[in-house]
Amino acid sequence: MGKHLGSVLTTVNGPYSVQLGDAALAHCLADLDLAKQHPGHVSAFLGEVPPALQVEFAVVHHISVPDLKAFAAAFSAWSGESYPLAA
Repeated sequence: MGKHLGSVLTTVNGPYSVQLGDAALAHCLADLDLAKQHPGHVSAFLGEVPPALQVEFAVVHHISVPDLKAFAAAFSAWSGESYPLAA
């Protein structure tokens, strides 16, 4: 994973003692039930990481952009938060 993509993990893991690796985060972005077990991490990804970097992270981890947007919308509906990719 490139250095700029490494900043994704810094942002997502910053405030938490449990750290997710890039593969674990990617699994969360592909599975709403798993994401619900790490709501802070996923919310930080969707809300604090710039959308272009979210898309790049997803593509590197074989998550299509439409799937990422659908996930963002589903997570938004579940969490009550709004995210740029969920719009």
